[in-house]
Amino acid sequence: MIKVKQAVIVEGKYDKIKLSSVIDGLIITTDGFSIFKDKEKMGLIQKLAENQGIIILTDSDSAGFKIRNHIRGCTQKGKITNIYIPDIFGKEKRKTAPSKEGKLGVEGIPVDVLKEAFEKADINSESIEKSSNEMITKAMLYDDGLVGKDRSEEKRKKLQKKLSLPEMLSVNSLIEVLNGLFSLEEYRNALKEIE
Repeated sequence: MIKVKQAVIVEGKYDKIKLSSVIDGLIITTDGFSIFKDKEKMGLIQKLAENQGIIILTDSDSAGFKIRNHIRGCTQKGKITNIYIPDIFGKEKRKTAPSKEGKLGVEGIPVDVLKEAFEKADINSESIEKSSNEMITKAMLYDDGLVGKDRSEEKRKKLQKKLSLPEMLSVNSLIEVLNGLFSLEEYRNALKEIE
């Protein structure tokens, strides 16, 4: 498994599932062309690019390149690494017919080919700089009333709004994003401000 400190941007949930078997790191989906209208998610991607860098890994079809170019065009600051998958023709197992262009997307690419794409882009196991006692955990979120308690969801949404994070993040994604963008002190200060 490749440990990646940058956030990896993919198109959809099936791409994310596939990539989870290859890398250990934060994976954000664009939900296809939704990224063109989703200002919150684009804002998150921009912050991630500035803070830790992003890797864009979209399908090698024309739609994938439109999404990739849109993200690059909207992300003026920060570090962007592009990883490209080769053109492999075929059909994903879950689909009844091949895509319009007949190419496999990220979800259909063999794991060894994905690993090779990361290696070609010089992305290999990189250590995360935060020590475990500086990490924000699910237990911490519970103690702070953000999960598992009355009004947790409401409090979580307030925190996400305060930190300019998308409202639709799952709890696990929120933890990953908090650890990627904020220090423990910044998290604590934001909590104090919403209480």
